Amino acid sequence: MPIKIPDTLPAFETLQSEGVRVMTETVAFRQDIRPLQIGLLNLMPNKIKTEVQMARLVGASPLQVEFSLVRIGAHKAKNTSEEHLLAFYETWEEVKHRKFDGFIITGAPIELLEYEDVTYWKEMQEIFEWTTTNVHSTLNVCWGAMAAIYHFHNVPKYTLKEKAFGVYRHQNLKPSSVYLNGFSDDFAIPVSRWTEVKRADIEKVPGLQILMDSSEMGVCLVHEQACNRLYMFNHVEYDSTSLADEYFRDVNAGVPIKMPHNYFPHNDPEIPPQNRWRSHAHLFFGNWINEIYQTTPYDLEEIGQERI
Repeated sequence: MPIKIPDTLPAFETLQSEGVRVMTETVAFRQDIRPLQIGLLNLMPNKIKTEVQMARLVGASPLQVEFSLVRIGAHKAKNTSEEHLLAFYETWEEVKHRKFDGFIITGAPIELLEYEDVTYWKEMQEIFEWTTTNVHSTLNVCWGAMAAIYHFHNVPKYTLKEKAFGVYRHQNLKPSSVYLNGFSDDFAIPVSRWTEVKRADIEKVPGLQILMDSSEMGVCLVHEQACNRLYMFNHVEYDSTSLADEYFRDVNAGVPIKMPHNYFPHNDPEIPPQNRWRSHAHLFFGNWINEIYQTTPYDLEEIGQERI
């Protein structure tokens, strides 16, 4: 079944042209079944690009999903117009009274800052606490994952000597996990970050289970059963050209950057890169949404009651 998003959202036409099933609000209103309520807290500067990436994967589910776009109220986006934000986004203050079946918290290009130095850190802490009682399952991505695991479990991040950048092989450590259903034993995932969390720190925390890692890049995916939290430290949602866009951006700006590892064919940036992670991205999001559907209460107001 299709994803329900606003008819005039820029992602609508993009997803429709790619064959993703999307539903207009008018058609969705006539449906009797309850759609899954999934929110996206979008912390990225280019919000439209991130909307498309996440909606593409959420929209591939056979279930009807109502996708809500959320932003930090006081933070001004540099690369997204105010008109777009006002038309399609609600602030967290405006949605915090609601309950969500699933909630995605994205990364942000602030990972070299200490958490407490982030201008909206206090609001992020409130949001993390809110997800415990108002969200059935939370998917935290990249900086969002590092910030969440630090907030809940005081797991620190470490600055890398050089940027972890490229497409790296990862291992399926828990084939029996519902989130890795259908996964290969070995698969590729894009990585783009200046910091990392360490396995030793995660293993000290009861209730955290490492599901994916890379021999070169370390921990990738962690599951916390107690509150249905997932911590994804890499970028399974990336487009085929996302790493290229980052690479050429830095090259053109004169920022020292190595060519992304194992990305351009023959290490030639003139050759368009091939996407080798798309199938596992869809598999991961499909598994997450299916698990939400199987376990979330039908009555939204029951979400989080057992955690209070």
